[in-house]
Amino acid sequence: MFELCVQGSFAAAHRLRGYRGRCENLHGHNYRVEVAVAGEELDRCGLLADFSLLKEKLRRVLKRFDHVDLNRLAEFRRNNPSAENLARDIYRRMKKALAGLPVSVRRVSVWESENSYASYYE
Repeated sequence: MFELCVQGSFAAAHRLRGYRGRCENLHGHNYRVEVAVAGEELDRCGLLADFSLLKEKLRRVLKRFDHVDLNRLAEFRRNNPSAENLARDIYRRMKKALAGLPVSVRRVSVWESENSYASYYE
């Protein structure tokens, strides 16, 4: 089994409804996202998938979140736009974006800060 990882980033605002503390107020993060994909077969060039293609797919997925108030997006009207929920949402979007390629999404990690991140995998 082979694993490839690509990273992307976006800046966005959010607030955590029902949270008792500073994060209940509107604030922003420079998010970093890592997507890990896996597969068993390499192509004739010895590649599992082209890094450029994976990065482009991730860039398209993250464009939706860049420079917006995440709480205003339909997917976060009921669920808080926490790092955990963002990781799950991005995982599902990447799974759709990579359909038809010989890879599967293994894990998505979302960093809210340099030292704090959440991951989602199925």
